[in-house]
Amino acid sequence: MNTIRIAGLGAGDLNQLPLGIYHLLKDADPLFLRTKEHPVIKELEKEGLAYRSFDDIYEKHGQFDAVYDEIAEWLFKEAAKGDIVYAVPGHPMIAEQTVQLLLEKSTERNVNVIIVGGQSFLDALITAVRLDPIDGFQLLDGTMLKREDIQIRQHLIIAQVYDQMVASDVKLTLMEKFPDDYEVTVIKAAGSAAEEIRKIPLFELDRQPFLDNLTSVYVPPVSTREQAMREFSTLRDIIASLRGPGGCPWDQKQTHLSLKKYLIEESYELLDAIDRGDTDHMVEELGDVLLQVMLHSQIGEDEGMFSIDDVIEGISAKMIRRHPHVFGEGEADRAEDAVINWEQIKAAEKGKPARDISLLEQIEIGLPALLRAYEVQKTAAKVGFDWGNAEEAMEKVKEETKEFEEELAKVDRKTQLEEMGDLLFAVVNAARLANIHPEEALQAANEKFYRRFSFIEEKVKHSGRPFNDYSLEELDRFWNEAKKQGK
Repeated sequence: MNTIRIAGLGAGDLNQLPLGIYHLLKDADPLFLRTKEHPVIKELEKEGLAYRSFDDIYEKHGQFDAVYDEIAEWLFKEAAKGDIVYAVPGHPMIAEQTVQLLLEKSTERNVNVIIVGGQSFLDALITAVRLDPIDGFQLLDGTMLKREDIQIRQHLIIAQVYDQMVASDVKLTLMEKFPDDYEVTVIKAAGSAAEEIRKIPLFELDRQPFLDNLTSVYVPPVSTREQAMREFSTLRDIIASLRGPGGCPWDQKQTHLSLKKYLIEESYELLDAIDRGDTDHMVEELGDVLLQVMLHSQIGEDEGMFSIDDVIEGISAKMIRRHPHVFGEGEADRAEDAVINWEQIKAAEKGKPARDISLLEQIEIGLPALLRAYEVQKTAAKVGFDWGNAEEAMEKVKEETKEFEEELAKVDRKTQLEEMGDLLFAVVNAARLANIHPEEALQAANEKFYRRFSFIEEKVKHSGRPFNDYSLEELDRFWNEAKKQGK
C-alpha cells in the first residue's frame, strides 16, 4: 500500500518551520503543493526546491468543492504510482478540505494517508489579535460561510479569505448578523515577517488590497444586547426575563388561556397587513405572532411541560416526515401530489388508515366559523357532495334568505339564529364556487366600510355639527359621495 504523507507549511516563514518537515520537503520526490503562494515556498525555491503545485486548478473551476475534488483525485492517481508528499499551508488538520477528502477516501482507494504535522496558523493569529480562546471561539471557512453557523457571542475566526470575491461573500454573510460598521480585523501572513494587521469597518472587508490565501478575518463577539437583536437567542432571553423574577407583572400572570385572544388578534392583524401588501407591517405583525408563540413556550418551560426547543424539534421533524419527496425517496412532481402525500402521512400518524378517518375530522375545530364553513364545504366537495356551480348555490342563498325573512316576523330567537346560520353557510358556498375566498371578501368589505364611514366622520367634523344633528338621509348622501370618489 502506497503512502501520501501530508505536511503543514506553517503560518509563517522558514524560521518557524519544524526541522523534520523541512527535511521532508527537501527530500520529497515527488512533492505536491495545494498552493505555492506561501512564504516558506518562496524561501525554499531559492534552495532549489522542486514541486508541482495545484494553483492552476483554482482557475479552472468556479466552485471550491470542484477544486478540492480534482486535487484529491490527482493525488490518489499519483499515489498509485508510489509514495508521495503533499504540503498545505498551516496545519493539515485545520481548514484543509483536500486533507479531509484524502482521509475519507483513503481506504476505498487503498492508499495510506499519514499526517506528518505542521504549525497551525491559529497560534500566530490568536497571538496577533491577542485573543484568549478559553472564552470560546469559532473557526469557519470563508469559502463555505453560512449565516446559521455564526455564533455572534463568541470570538469568530474566518480562514481562507482568498480574494475579493470570497471577502465579498463573507462580508454579506456577516452583515446579516452584525452592523455594517462593526469593527473586524484582517490578518495576513500571521506570525511571519510579512504579517499585516488592519482593523476596519465590516463594509470595507472586500476593499482590502492584500487579500490572499494567507488572509484571515477576526470578528470579536458582540458586547451589547442591542448588537444582538437579530439573534433568536436574544428574543428568548428577553421573554424569559419578562416572565422571570423582577420581570413584567403582566407577562408573569399570563396563562395559555389568557393569551388565546391575543393570538387570534395578532393573526388577524397579520392577515390585514398581507391583504394590504404592507411589507413593513407584515414584519411587525409576524413579530407579534412570534411573540405569542414565545410566550406560550416560556409558560410551558416555566411549568416544566415543554420549551421552545420542543416546539422547534416537533415542527422540524414533522416537515421532514411529511415531505419525503424533498428529504427522502418519495416523489411529488405536482403540488397536488404533495398534498396527497401530506394527507396520507398525516393519517398514518393518527394510527389508522386514511379511509378510517372522517373527512371532516381532519378540519381544525378551532378555526373561526367563517373559515371552518369554507373548509367543511371544500372537504365535502372533494367527494362530490357539492353544487354544480355558483349559480346553483345562489338559488340556495335566495331560499335561505326567504326563510330568514319569514323568521324575522316571529319572535323565536333560536330559530332566527339557526336560519341566519343557514344563510351565512349558503353565502360561503356561493363564494367558494365562484373562486372567492369568503374571508378575503368580507375583509375587503370591512375595509371599504371603514374608508367610507371615515369619510362621513370627516364631513361631520368639518361641519361643526354633532352626529345626532344629521338624519340618516343626510349621512347617506355623504356615503354616496365617498362611493363616487372611489373610497
